[in-house]
Amino acid sequence: MIIHNELEHRFMRNIPEKLEPGVLYISMEYGMVSHSCACGCGEEVTTPLTPTDWHLVYDGEAVTLNPSVGNWNLACRSHYVIRRGRVIEAGPWSEEEVAAERARDRATKARYYGGADMSAEVVEAPTSAPVPAMPAQGWLGRLKRWLFG
Repeated sequence: MIIHNELEHRFMRNIPEKLEPGVLYISMEYGMVSHSCACGCGEEVTTPLTPTDWHLVYDGEAVTLNPSVGNWNLACRSHYVIRRGRVIEAGPWSEEEVAAERARDRATKARYYGGADMSAEVVEAPTSAPVPAMPAQGWLGRLKRWLFG
């Protein structure tokens, strides 16, 4: 269950040692984003910004982090999406789905960084946990949000 439905973003050079709940700390210099888990368990969640990991979009007002945050190594196993500073709970994943995603991630990294031969089996990302659609971005999206709330 998610208790922090919104995350305030703060661009910083260094991530603080103690993370304030409800804050998304962003270090562009070190290519990482950290926050206290949105479920409220207090665990630190760090997402590296790389071509094969997470991507950050800052539209001048809010932050979106892609893909979803799945805390499979934490006791809470929370799973959520951060869109324009809002935390949207996503469904839980089974062990099989987590294993498939980890295999897909390893394959993506190997292809990008020139690792192992990828002519073998390609693992598809699980489809049973739909991720909510991202709101429109850019000036047109902001205009639509301003006009229609």
